[in-house]
Amino acid sequence: MIRVLLLLLGLPVVAGLAFLAYALSPKAMEPVPRQSRAVFSELAIERGQRVARIGNCQVCHTAKGGPSYAGGYGVETPFGTIYGTNITPDEETGIGSWSLEAFSRALRQGIGQRGEHLYPAFPYDHFTKLSDGDVSALYAFLMTREPVRRAAPENDLPALLRFRPLLAGWKLLGFSEGRFEPDPATDERVDYGRYLVEGPGHCGACHTPRNLIQAEKSSQALEGGLSAGWSAPAIAGRIEVAVPWTQGTLETYLRDGYSVDHGAAAGPMQPVGVNLARTPAEDAGAIAAYLLSVMAQDVRRPVEPSQAEAAERLPGAALFASACAQCHGGGASASAQGLPLEKSGATHAETPRNLVNFILHGRQPSAGMIGPAMPGFAAILTPAQVAEIAAYVRARYSSEPPFAKLGETVDELVAKAAQP
Repeated sequence: MIRVLLLLLGLPVVAGLAFLAYALSPKAMEPVPRQSRAVFSELAIERGQRVARIGNCQVCHTAKGGPSYAGGYGVETPFGTIYGTNITPDEETGIGSWSLEAFSRALRQGIGQRGEHLYPAFPYDHFTKLSDGDVSALYAFLMTREPVRRAAPENDLPALLRFRPLLAGWKLLGFSEGRFEPDPATDERVDYGRYLVEGPGHCGACHTPRNLIQAEKSSQALEGGLSAGWSAPAIAGRIEVAVPWTQGTLETYLRDGYSVDHGAAAGPMQPVGVNLARTPAEDAGAIAAYLLSVMAQDVRRPVEPSQAEAAERLPGAALFASACAQCHGGGASASAQGLPLEKSGATHAETPRNLVNFILHGRQPSAGMIGPAMPGFAAILTPAQVAEIAAYVRARYSSEPPFAKLGETVDELVAKAAQP
């Protein structure tokens, strides 16, 4: 609410900038006939599929249970919900009448075919870095998908924010257009990883904190953010770990979504592994190499025996024993699938969000994938019990202080879980 109020107070400035930009805004681009598959090379289509998977395009452009790339997925923002559009080659509701030039302008400048400014929930602040070849390849891939006639829902935003010229003002304040510039002094694999992270992978969209107008704070790139109710941890700068990441473990985590020394991917991160597992291993390898080059790792101090003993007197100890210890207790009966909680990033995080989300929702392997599974307890535990288990896990398996605002976070995420 405070962010919304501050935004409204700053709207006159943004509106003035928007008017200036709107006066210079590009015009609509002429529609073109939908092109046949024969126009595109199979090599370009294959490369485009790879770029789409690295960029997780299907995730934000596919409604739950809906046709692939036909739009309808709701991206939550502090100001409302913005729905992913139909990017199948349907000529009426999709991008079938878009030229390559119109497609490139949308990716790189955030301007649609009709000349309208696009909301930055579509990460054109990252896609602007795409190479010409990857833009053309992605266009080839999308234009050869099955066309689906399906209009995306109207965005659920305040009336004022539906006035798209305001986005021109946002761009003047929060967007810089420009292609990726290779660094000849950097190892080739590391530099390719930087391209994937900054460009098609748009990792900063989740893992970078945002300012008042929801632009990424470039000075804190990849130092942690928020996505769909989950905390996106820092993946650059100084981070604390139970066991240091290595090239092998990080590459495996990126492709499999799991590392016994670090944790399991869930929430918005889980589809990332599903997609990277379907691209050549060199992609995840390059991303891992780059992230390790910008990551300073500190090993956490272990839990003192006295602290572990004190934790057993907490109310959540008995609940944990009955609901969680069979897999996570570490005893002879513990399941091989149960992650050691002292190694889990969710246990040690500054915020309880991810730990609470795991308790509520668990983790189910994605279709066609193998990996650790955990049931969710949202329908079984009360909010108070969820908070008690989270407090116990924190005290028993972490040397960090108790979670701040644990009750508030549980209430927020329980309410979110109850939404249809």
